This record gives sequence, C-alpha cells and structure tokens, in this order.
Amino acid sequence: MNNPANLFPSLSILSHCRTLKSVKVVQAFLCKTGVDTDPLFAGKLLLHCAVTISDALDYARRLFLHFPNPDTFMYNTLIRGFSESDSPHNSFSLFDEMRRKSVAPPDSFSFAFMLKAAANLRSLRAGIQLHCQALVHGLDNHVFVGTTMISMYGECGHAHFARQVFDEMRDPNAVSWNAIITSSFRSEDLKLAKSMFDTMPFKNSTTYNAMLAGYTKAGQLDLAMEVFNAMPLKDDVSWSTMIVGFAHNSCFDEAFRFFRDLQRIGMRPNEVSLTGVLSACADAGGFEFGRILHGFIEKCGFINIISVANALLDTYSKCGLAMQGYGEEAIELFHKMKGCGIVPDGITFISILYACSHSGLTEEGWKYFSMMKDMYGIEPAIEHYGCIVDLYGRAGQLQKAYDFVCQMPVAPTSIIWRTLLGACSIHNNVKIGEQVRKRLSEIDPTNSGDHVLLSNIYAVAGKWRDVATIRRSMRNQRMKKNPGWSMIEVDKTMYSFVAGEKQGDIAEEANEKLMEIMLRLRVEGGYVPELKMVLHDLEEEEKEDSVSRHSEKLAVAFGTSRSCKGSTIRIVKNLRICRDCHAFMKLVSKLYKLEILVRDRSRFHFFRDGSCSCREYW
Repeated sequence: MNNPANLFPSLSILSHCRTLKSVKVVQAFLCKTGVDTDPLFAGKLLLHCAVTISDALDYARRLFLHFPNPDTFMYNTLIRGFSESDSPHNSFSLFDEMRRKSVAPPDSFSFAFMLKAAANLRSLRAGIQLHCQALVHGLDNHVFVGTTMISMYGECGHAHFARQVFDEMRDPNAVSWNAIITSSFRSEDLKLAKSMFDTMPFKNSTTYNAMLAGYTKAGQLDLAMEVFNAMPLKDDVSWSTMIVGFAHNSCFDEAFRFFRDLQRIGMRPNEVSLTGVLSACADAGGFEFGRILHGFIEKCGFINIISVANALLDTYSKCGLAMQGYGEEAIELFHKMKGCGIVPDGITFISILYACSHSGLTEEGWKYFSMMKDMYGIEPAIEHYGCIVDLYGRAGQLQKAYDFVCQMPVAPTSIIWRTLLGACSIHNNVKIGEQVRKRLSEIDPTNSGDHVLLSNIYAVAGKWRDVATIRRSMRNQRMKKNPGWSMIEVDKTMYSFVAGEKQGDIAEEANEKLMEIMLRLRVEGGYVPELKMVLHDLEEEEKEDSVSRHSEKLAVAFGTSRSCKGSTIRIVKNLRICRDCHAFMKLVSKLYKLEILVRDRSRFHFFRDGSCSCREYW
C-alpha cells in the first residue's frame, strides 16, 4: 500500500480534473510516484473516467482491461458508466463476465446498475431476467434493488409489474414511493399514480414534483394546478416544472404568468425555468418579452449556460430573425465561417439548406447537400433529406421531390411525406398529392391534417365529389380538423384568436377593425377574396365570411388597432397560411405602411411594402 501522504493529495487532484486530457496529465505524473498502482486510486480513476467525465468512457474501458483481477467495485463502476451512456447494452457483457468470475460476485449495486441499463434499453425481457437473478441472489427485497426494479418496469411501460414489486417490499422508503408514482406516469396509468400519491404516508417535495411532472407531461394541467396549489412548500423545481409544462402544452399566457409570479415572490429563476419561458416566447412569438428576458439573462450571468443561450437563440430565430428567405446572406455567412477555420457540422448544413429552400435557391441547395457528403463526410440525417424535399417542393419540382423520397436510403417519416403533400397543395398537383396521401395512410392513417390538405387540393381542382368523399371519411373515423388559431404580442401581452371568433371585448375590437380594413382594401387595393378552397356547398356571401374570419386576419386587425406606428406586427399561426390571407397581408402592409411577420406551420412570411419574403411562393 502506498503512503497515504501521497495517496490522498492525488485523489484530491484527480477530483478536480474536468477533461480527459487533464486526467491523463495527472495520471502520467502520478505514475512516477507509484500511486497509480494503488487499488483505491485505481478504482477512483476508473470511476472518474466512467461516470464523471462525459467523453472518457472508452478510456475507462481500456483502463479496466489493464487490471488483472478487477474487483466488484471496478466491475460495477464500468457497468454503471455503460448503463448511463448511449450504449447501455455493453453493460450486459460485463455483467456476464463478472458472474463467470467467482472472485467478483454481483452485489446490490451490480443489479441496480444493470436494471438501469435494461430500463434505458426499454428491454422488458432483460429486466425480467435480472429480476429472476436477483431472486436467486436473495436481493429481491433489497430496497435499492427493488426501487430500481420498479423504475425499470415503469420505463418498459408495465406499471402492474412495478406495483407487484412495490407491494412485495417489506419496508419501502420515500424513494420507493416516488419511484412507483413516476413509474405509473411512465406507463400512462394516471389513476395508479394518484392512488399511490393519496396513500403515501409521508410526502416530500420530490413526491409533489413527481406528480407535477407526470400531470404536465400527460397534458393534465388542471390536475397539475391542484397539486401545485396544495403543496406546503414550492421549490424552484416545482415552479420550473409548471412553466415548462405550460410551455410544452401551448399555454403560453400561463407560462408567462408563472414566470412573473416566480420573480414576484423573490425566487431566483434557474436554468430550467428560463429555458421553459424562452420556449414559450419562441412558440408564441413573444419577441418583446424575449428581449426583456435577454437583458435579465445577461445581467444575472446565465448567458454562459449553453441550454439558456440556445433557448435564447431559438427564441430570436422563431420570432423572425432567421429563415426569412435571405439565402444569399446565409451563404455569405457560411463562407465567412469557413474562412475563420470553423468546420461546418450537420446542424450548419440544416441551416444553409433551409435558407436555400426558403429563397428558391434550388441548385445551390443541392450543391451544399452534395458538399456535406462528399467534402465533409457528413452522413445526411432525416432532417437533411427533409430540407431537400422542401427545396424541390417550394420550387414546384414535385416529381423530382417524389422520386427523391422514394430513393432515400432511410425510411421516409410522415413529416417527409407531409412536407411533399403540402407542396402538392400549394402547386395544385392532384396526381402526386394522391400518391403521397396513399403513402401517408400507411404510416399515419388517422392524421386529420393530411385529409384536409388532400381535400384542399381537390377543392382547387374543382373535384367536389372527391372533397365530399374525404369529408365523409373524416366523419366516419371521427376525425376533427384542428381549429386555426393565431397569437400576437401587443405591449408585452399575448393575445390569442380563433377562426370565426366573435365573442368578447377583444374579439369585438378585432372584428370591428377588420371590417374597416377589408373595406379599405377593396376600395384602395382592389382586394377580392380567394374562394377556390372554400367548400362549394356554401353561398358566395358565406364563403366570403368564412375566409374573412380567419384567425390571422383577426390578429393583424387587432395589432393594427393597438400597435404604435412603425412597429412590427408579429403573429404566430398553428396552421399554414392560406392564399387569401397571404394576399390580404401583402395589401395591409402596403396600404397601412406596416411590417408584418407571420410564422405559420411551415415558415416565416415577412410582409413589407406589398411583398412577402417567401418570394411569391404561391
């Protein structure tokens, strides 16, 4: 055994290493003192590489192979490292080797880490086998093993097995109770989660937060609010969970309100609450509120946290400072980046392909797609293929887009096909639209949006019998068309409008202003509503009223009424903007001297002086 005077300072130095490079430097230095051969130091070194440093697991594996007789701790350390990595299956070969060598029999930690590996693989079969082996080793009643087993069954979607393990535990602790609640939510068994929560003899903040996380992920925000209001003590995790939950469920006003309440009670926002509220800003188009948050983030030093910085960048991008059709500028920036010695990665090429697509630079887009593979050796991901489909679709080259999808080396997702179907709708291509819809029906047969898109294609082509067939099919399958809604930020407050909405003071104000705008557009701009896609069984007046009450028109009317002169009106819409609204926005921007930014389901539209950044995509 080495001198403790040398050993303990060495362990202290090792604990401060944050990169594999620094670990190797320390290890090389300590080789001269002989400390590296000490079993305690060797074990700690292995633990540090396998668990603490993110990119050192392979090095930990090589270290492990140098030990002639690794003990249980060393096996467990490497098993743990693999179980928490992107390759948890490697844990199983180590575990088998460990069982073969009687020198290092598995203990409770071995089974706990292995069960975690099975959970991460979502492998019920492996989990059941480990459960059986734990029984053989007499560890099935061990609280640590039992609790991990509950989590494993929950991750595999079998809450009833998790419940059986829990019921067989002699003395479950708070962690075990929290595990069965979380497992119930993982298996989408909300009743079991509520039942276990109600019968739990002792609840801590983790318990309440598990309920909040489960309910918000399930979209049960009212139930989450009930738990939140009943909490004796709300910590930063509680507030963050609610903010993120509201944001992910598109309840943006509530997300903003909770963030303001968090600050009002004097609690400091953390990384999660900030990314959550920034996500709400990004999805709702809350540009002004996002700018206020930017100032707060700079002031409080959060800007150096990668997740917060990325969320802030995403907010600005989605609020209209990117993907507005400025392809040439994006290409110029790309070459400047290369000139600085920065090597582009897959995400860089997604950005450049999007820019080319949104600017009509079809040949340039294909050139960069080829460059990505041939020059940089980057294998295209599904997002890159989607960009090319969008590139051809926007250019009206639908047959080329269809052939490209059919020849993809990876299976096209529903999003890929849906992108092409949207292009068929824009360019009124019935033949390819029917082929694409057939493909989509094999992947996602119950998506109402696909039926609506094909119905629109038929409507423009005047195939009303086919339109009626689709409508009948949707009724028979009890499909409902997603209602169109739009959001607008005015004076740092978000307002939401639904198509055809007339009730309420805000809606009345918007409708009154819209009537005024429509009259001016007809008289001064020669505006005539586009009625081709409105169902033929309506009278002409009904058709006009139908298109005139679209949510984005109400939002822009309200923005025109409330916004200061010279300000930019920013609108977020959940569906693709229709032809008529597109023409309407161009005229409003021209006659009212406004800049209007609309982010619909597909892209940004920046209207100014009677034109749109989408370069007449219609």
